[in-house]
Amino acid sequence: MTVLQHLEDLRRALAIAVGAWLLAVVAAWFVSDEVLRLVVQRSGLGHLVYLHPTGAFTIRLEVAACTGTVVAWPVVLWQLWWFVSPGLYRRERRAALPLVGAATLFFLLGVALCFYALPLIVHVLNGFAPPDVLQFLPSGDDFLGFLLALSIAFGLVFQLPVVLWTLGLLGLISSAWLWRNRFYWVSGLGLLANFMTPGGDPLVTPLVVFLPLLAFYLGATFLLRLTGR
Repeated sequence: MTVLQHLEDLRRALAIAVGAWLLAVVAAWFVSDEVLRLVVQRSGLGHLVYLHPTGAFTIRLEVAACTGTVVAWPVVLWQLWWFVSPGLYRRERRAALPLVGAATLFFLLGVALCFYALPLIVHVLNGFAPPDVLQFLPSGDDFLGFLLALSIAFGLVFQLPVVLWTLGLLGLISSAWLWRNRFYWVSGLGLLANFMTPGGDPLVTPLVVFLPLLAFYLGATFLLRLTGR
């Protein structure tokens, strides 16, 4: 293919991806109040505040944009795959397509776990404020930004099995190396789980994050060994 043909394919993929995202955002606008109500109820905050006349509109637009992104993500990912797949060998396409699907699945699992642990995280963080001198009045913009950053962090951390499997396919690591250094891996994952779920207890609460990460590590090690890597 010529450069112009590649650019034409890129323009088509971007047009479809952006179009799907815009349609998803418009559709999500009509349920954004319900999504916002669900998030606030889950967080246990009771309500959020806004400090500008346009704040309510901006908050609902942010909720619609985030919701639309999640809904349109499979279409965006499919268009990305459609654009890059012609440049790959058949063996590379067979290996890459499951990795793309797995990365999406584990990212959504991380976001779901973040939503599940949201009440605990908010409660613990608010526990650092002396109630007689500090009062938390959550702004909608600030809280949604915090929730978005936290969700992305959980989603990226849950890419661990995909990263380990990819590095194993490339020959950069092996199952023997992972198992030989299991003490450091388990210790590091435990520290990461404690960092992501700050709380008064150093054991029970972090298990929400630590157990899935440990399962991912052991699963990736087993699959690499099973395939002779």
